[in-house]
Amino acid sequence: MTPFDYAVLVFYFVFMVAISWIFRRFVTNVSDYFRGGGKALWWMVGGSAFMVQFSAWTFTGAASKAYSDGWPIAVIYLGNAVGFALSAIHFAPRYRQLRVVTGMEAIRQRFGRVSEQFFTWLQLPFGLLQAGIWLNSLAVFFAAVFHIDLTLTIVVTGLVVLVMALIGGSWAVLASDFIQVVILMPVCLVVTVLAVIKIGGPAAFAAQAPAHHLDLGQVFSTDFLGLWCVAMILKQIHTTNNLGDANRYLCVKDGSHARRAGFLGAGLFLGGILIWFIPPMIAAIRFPDLGAMFPHLRNPEEAAFIAIARDVMPVGMMGLLVSGIFAATMSSMDSGLNKNTGFFIKNFYQPVLRPQATDGQLLMVGKITTVVFGLMIIFVALGMSQLRGLTLFQLTQRLSILIGIPIIVPLFLGLLIKRTPPWSAWSTVVVGFLSSLFITNQLTPEWAAEFFGRGRALDATSAEYWRQSAELFGNVAICSLWFIGTKFFWSRASADTHARVAEFFHRLNTPVDFNREEGAAAANDARQSRVVGWLCVAYGAFIALLAAIPNPLGGRLAFIGCGAIVLLIGWALVAASRKSAASTPVG
Repeated sequence: MTPFDYAVLVFYFVFMVAISWIFRRFVTNVSDYFRGGGKALWWMVGGSAFMVQFSAWTFTGAASKAYSDGWPIAVIYLGNAVGFALSAIHFAPRYRQLRVVTGMEAIRQRFGRVSEQFFTWLQLPFGLLQAGIWLNSLAVFFAAVFHIDLTLTIVVTGLVVLVMALIGGSWAVLASDFIQVVILMPVCLVVTVLAVIKIGGPAAFAAQAPAHHLDLGQVFSTDFLGLWCVAMILKQIHTTNNLGDANRYLCVKDGSHARRAGFLGAGLFLGGILIWFIPPMIAAIRFPDLGAMFPHLRNPEEAAFIAIARDVMPVGMMGLLVSGIFAATMSSMDSGLNKNTGFFIKNFYQPVLRPQATDGQLLMVGKITTVVFGLMIIFVALGMSQLRGLTLFQLTQRLSILIGIPIIVPLFLGLLIKRTPPWSAWSTVVVGFLSSLFITNQLTPEWAAEFFGRGRALDATSAEYWRQSAELFGNVAICSLWFIGTKFFWSRASADTHARVAEFFHRLNTPVDFNREEGAAAANDARQSRVVGWLCVAYGAFIALLAAIPNPLGGRLAFIGCGAIVLLIGWALVAASRKSAASTPVG
């Protein structure tokens, strides 16, 4: 990277910290700190929900799959789009209608206090460990590709995330995630357009790409690819729709805003499929030997997106792309940090240790917990410095299936099936973990090759398709059968349980009337739009000014185009804030 790129990266980190400082005034109580007081508008929540589901793995592990195999990786992101669309149609409004501060409170309402504590203490260590893994893996990647100091990357990124979550709480998280979307998508679009132009246009790309990259017929010819595609869509539907991840919609103003937020997330994932995976496929044409370009990476294919970006982007724009990759990790980390702190305070500290704690005391302890958890994430990442490459990113899919699916299935089915006893959720997780062990050890690729009469060993790609498919379908089937089977014990549940579950589904299906429940004066629509709008205007202007960096005309136009998109979104929000303020009654 050039000095211009480093300057852009420094500006990005300073800007993110400034967002948290600006949004500190939005936080007045615990509800504001952990879920934006249930006042956030759809565009902010939709952008944040998208960024939480999105990760830096898109530019590394997923890009390597696109580089090697072409289109199949897009199925995972199509699954995300389908999952968000289903959220918009059914689940998202109902999450908000539960009227809770954290997703764990919803679990308590549905399954009782034992399940609440079980899932809380299952989530906390895994959440902190996962954040540490993301941070370490990101730092290792940047150390190998850009020669940015690993320890410095971990500490600076971790501290920025900590400051954002500490000072501004969920409001800073929501706003920064939205602005990161507004920056990330235009930059990726520029990379895609310039890469297609570099290769000679769409027709030249289609003609020069490896034959299997664009061959949809692979779904019938490659062993277990069709099965894997269905499995990935099913997996992402579960991942985007369950009580454990309800937090992404708890902060929205009402069901209507939740629905629009879901559709925004779906649209972003659909659009992203083209701008995230065409560049690494073009890299396969221009750079067939990435190992020579990135000798320090154990898996050089994971630098495919970076390779094509360096090839086509103007001087200074690599800093914007690197900011976007940082954003992909930071968005997951800051949301996870805020969410885990909320779980600890609202689902353990308050109900178990300090039932009589005041709102001010909970807010103070919440900030202390944020600092402790944030530092723990940094130390976990530093302690994992012996890890090299991004093998943990490659294992993301299998780990999310073996560990994540047993946790998610009961939290997904619990929204659809009413009459199950309190122990149905945690017992399903236990059964799911046991089934994961069985499937991993017994339903191996070797077993599949023999069982399906292939007469030969599966190649590495087909073997991985089988592993992920067998683990996904096996876990979903076993966990679902167990959970549904517990319905036979519903009649033995106590009268209190029957009443609690009935109340849960009543709240779930009762629309939120914000003006009646919160009061029209509690809304801050105009303020949200105004503040975020002007922040977008400021960052858009900064990007446009980068056109002054010495570059060919095409490079200068790229900066102006990116800056113009961000500026237009900012001006639209400012205009919306004025309209909202004008329509709000005075007094």
